[in-house]
Amino acid sequence: MTPPPPSRPAVAAPQGCTNLKLRQLSRAVTRHYDAYVAPLGLKNTQYSLLSHVVRLGPIRPGDLARHMRLDASTLTRNLQPLLVQGWVALGPGDDARSRLVEVTESGQAKRAEAQRAWKQAQLALNARLGPAQVVALHALIDDCLARLDDAEEDDSDA
Repeated sequence: MTPPPPSRPAVAAPQGCTNLKLRQLSRAVTRHYDAYVAPLGLKNTQYSLLSHVVRLGPIRPGDLARHMRLDASTLTRNLQPLLVQGWVALGPGDDARSRLVEVTESGQAKRAEAQRAWKQAQLALNARLGPAQVVALHALIDDCLARLDDAEEDDSDA
């Protein structure tokens, strides 16, 4: 007599609102990182924006928004404190209508200072969650983003 094939474990149906759960996780992670960069006069959103400008700039605001997956109004709102502090500047672009965002010398210094705090925040988060869990979380997020990007492309092709 042939033994029956091994049964597959049942996959649980999702419970609750995915958006709510992601927002709860995002707020918890935000609070964690903010605790490390706040003593330097930054929010984690400002550190991230400053880092992108350092890495990509000088860059047009629209291109920066696309790289960061932000809408234009969110980028404008998040840029304001960095402009006021003098950490970034808006300079002329290729033509009279365009602008470029670029980091200033004081912005370079602030980013270097904040980078040390950010690294400590990352190490502390890795220790709290466990490296394997963080690797799995990154892979899951990357996969979900790719699937959602594919879906958006499919929707725009229709």
